[in-house]
Amino acid sequence: MIIPCIDLMDGKVVQLVQGRDKALEGGTPAEMLERFAAFPEIQVIDLDAAIGRGANDDLVEFLAGRARCRIGGGVRTVDRAEKLIRQGAHRVIVGTAAFAYNGIDALFLKSLADAVGPERVLIALDSKDGKIVVKGWRESLKVAAVDVIRSLEPYCGGFLCTYVDKEGMLQGTDLGWFASLRAATCHEITAAGGITTLADIAALRDLRIHAALGMAIYTGRLDLVELAALQAP
Repeated sequence: MIIPCIDLMDGKVVQLVQGRDKALEGGTPAEMLERFAAFPEIQVIDLDAAIGRGANDDLVEFLAGRARCRIGGGVRTVDRAEKLIRQGAHRVIVGTAAFAYNGIDALFLKSLADAVGPERVLIALDSKDGKIVVKGWRESLKVAAVDVIRSLEPYCGGFLCTYVDKEGMLQGTDLGWFASLRAATCHEITAAGGITTLADIAALRDLRIHAALGMAIYTGRLDLVELAALQAP
């Protein structure tokens, strides 16, 4: 499955490089929904909520009410996850709150899974320099994704794995890293970060891994009509 991304910051649709520097702005949320209408699911990330400097709640609710969305960014409490589900989110993405300093936060994750159902939870394993990064990718933990992925399986229906080293840079991704994650779990995996070509997407599909696409479609490196055709049975 190909999943277009809508990242929100300061009330606008944006694309960042490595989660820090704004590279471009997209259309309005309504315009992006129209552009992405051919795809079965959209990924929405509230970047302001992710870094703890506000939120884009109205836009998140607008998108969740009009498309099948997986939504993340600042989901650090069970109440927040439940609110997103009530607003229409198909699934919620949890990153920072899933982890303690040296491992996973099993107590929080069990509470979350009990509240919304593990099948509606995606855990973000965003990684840079080989280690999981949290708080909008601004803090690094001591653990690697491949070391904890299996222990996270009871609490979620899948994983969003972002290769932050190349995120937004249009330089390709690390297929070897994704292959190592695929070998470590039977759960659903969605890849993000640096996916730039149809060859990248094909290689991920061979690994049974979904592709979440941002910069490559916003810059026109990948054509939405061609990508939509790949969705056909």
